[in-house]
Amino acid sequence: MSTSLSNEHIEELATAVTLLESPSIAAKITSAIGMPIERAIETLPDDWQQKIGDITQKSLTKAAEVAIWSLSDSGQDKPANLFHKFGAAVSGGVGGFFGLPGLAVELPVSTTIILRSIADIARSQGEYLNTTETKLACIEVFALGGNDESDDHLESGYFVIRAALAKSITEATQFIATKKITEESAPALVKLIAQIATRFNILVTEKAAAQAIPAIGAVTGGLINTIFIDHFQKMAKGHFIMRKLERIYGTELTKTWYHKILELN
Repeated sequence: MSTSLSNEHIEELATAVTLLESPSIAAKITSAIGMPIERAIETLPDDWQQKIGDITQKSLTKAAEVAIWSLSDSGQDKPANLFHKFGAAVSGGVGGFFGLPGLAVELPVSTTIILRSIADIARSQGEYLNTTETKLACIEVFALGGNDESDDHLESGYFVIRAALAKSITEATQFIATKKITEESAPALVKLIAQIATRFNILVTEKAAAQAIPAIGAVTGGLINTIFIDHFQKMAKGHFIMRKLERIYGTELTKTWYHKILELN
């Protein structure tokens, strides 16, 4: 049994490590708006924390419906990252112009655009979008937040998240054949979406708080959404490189080499 990866795959794995361990969205948005994102979140009205959670859940549920019923293997091999970034920037401009009230309109659109981009990237890494496993892997990307200072450096947050979702993904696979995503028809799928939404909501709250700052406006709102989709494009590329290497070398060997490379960084 092989105990090493080819030089080419080690380089690919190093790329995945760099992408998956890149700074969090909070750090990137802080740099863009010139103030700590925590301060922006503190300015949100109390009742909007719950509203953002509800909007996030609905947006992710809609994206899951798109993933399950609409994603297919048709399309070009190279992901259209710039095209999707443009779409996200436009929808982000709407969010920036209308502030928090615009989030209910903008986020479902942005989330679907991001999903399409994730699917493009999955296809470019050899995934078959017609399979249930790949569709759920696309949705799983919304839970990936990048590196955070609170993460244990010895155990990448990437693997912690995947382990936390693994059981729900396995159970949800059994329900994809249902015709509606409802608690009655597919409780396991609803549970998975709720788990992912919990993590996605943290990122959405950071984005919404930045876009709600009066001085931000439509132009910077578009920039923030570009940062938002760029983050998930990076997470998707790293995630699907990992899945490709796991198919070739197995999960444990790939994980071992991931940590070897991470320790050298």
